[in-house]
Amino acid sequence: MTMDRNTLGQIQSRRRFLEQTACGLGGMALWQLMADDTGLKAHFAPRARNVIFLFMPGGPSQLDLLDPKPAMKEHHGQPVPGHMLENLDDGLIRGSARVFASPRTFKQHGQSGMPFSDYLPHLGRIADDICLVRSMHTNVPNHTPGQLLMNCGQQIFGHPSMGSWVTYGLGSENRNLPGFVVMTSNSGSGIDAGTANWSNGFLPPEYRGVTFRASGDPVLNLSNPTGISATSQRARLDAMHDLNRLQLATTGDPEIASRMASYEMAFRMQSAAPELLDFSGETKATREMYGLDNDVTRAFGTNCLLARRMIERGVRFVQLYHSTWDDHSNLNTKLKENCDMTDRGTAALVLDLKQRGLLDDTLVIWGGEFGRTPMNEVRRGNTPGKEGRDHHPFAFSMWLAGGGVKTGHIVGETDELGYHITRNPIHVHDLQATILHCLGLDHKRLTVKHQGLDHRLTGVEKARVAKEILA
Repeated sequence: MTMDRNTLGQIQSRRRFLEQTACGLGGMALWQLMADDTGLKAHFAPRARNVIFLFMPGGPSQLDLLDPKPAMKEHHGQPVPGHMLENLDDGLIRGSARVFASPRTFKQHGQSGMPFSDYLPHLGRIADDICLVRSMHTNVPNHTPGQLLMNCGQQIFGHPSMGSWVTYGLGSENRNLPGFVVMTSNSGSGIDAGTANWSNGFLPPEYRGVTFRASGDPVLNLSNPTGISATSQRARLDAMHDLNRLQLATTGDPEIASRMASYEMAFRMQSAAPELLDFSGETKATREMYGLDNDVTRAFGTNCLLARRMIERGVRFVQLYHSTWDDHSNLNTKLKENCDMTDRGTAALVLDLKQRGLLDDTLVIWGGEFGRTPMNEVRRGNTPGKEGRDHHPFAFSMWLAGGGVKTGHIVGETDELGYHITRNPIHVHDLQATILHCLGLDHKRLTVKHQGLDHRLTGVEKARVAKEILA
């Protein structure tokens, strides 16, 4: 089953009819109808019910974290072999580029023997729970279009994000919290595409990602001002509801119904969101596992714990942003800083979901918009110990866990320098199709008609479900 703008309009018409009937009983039925119509239902039996996407803007270096290349040491400091650049249209790296062998050491972990960098000691604890993909590739080497392509399926602004598509297709299982929540663990610098990464695009506004904060009001201005009680707030909303109902009856504008739904959601969140942020019921061991008592790990760990609590409460799609991994220079230092902040919380999230029986139904994804080059960033100097890497869209690594994917498994390979993919290439659109598949959604059937065209997350280019990832 799919829904286009015409179908959506029919639902809005039903809502309008209910609004105008039964002396207000229609208004009561409206909110139930809106709750019932939040999703289209799955196309087939899903393996996952929820998604947590740990998005790392800037492009983490796969060569220093997830894809060891010992052969690079033989070529360190030498020009890249000519055969690797032959017929390659690469505007960022040409001519003077020299191989930069990773200074990191790698160790095998778990029964699978999956290798991880010494910068990721905690990730090794979940080696047997993840599927590591070393053969990701994308279309663009720049941050803004790269982030939009990964999150929205298109390189341009104005398209719905993956979280919006998912909640549009499946709705939320909690009427008191948004179906799609976004959190950032630092200043947000490095999220080059900004809020467009979690935009609803041309979908109704209730499918936009809602930005939560880990302390204070989860959403700005969520708490009532001094002197405003819940009762008076309810009365104000009822008055606005009556005015909006009259306007809806006059114009039939579906945006009015969306606005009414947003007001009601905000009111319900005033009680649900503070409880979500109350960690008093969490054990000391859980807090320690996520690193909440450590200044370095607290921010990202808190968001990871919140992500687990949101999944428990039925939030459909949670996306955590930690930036920036754009290390053109001083990679050795900057990469360690980011790993120190995120590694503990990331592993804790997967382990916590698993021990609570939530991992089977939750798909966890980790990665950025592209990877880094095997060569030193020549524009920033060659000072030993201060090297960096440039953007690399042709081959990079991501990993997935839970929700129907293989465990303790590596998919894809790259050449001896990690420049080109040599086996099982997986495009960003393939990844998106696979995520939707795990949720029971056919990426070809999840469409919306907009400006005369049928749009979908995976675009018009050929995309496939990467079955080599699936269990």
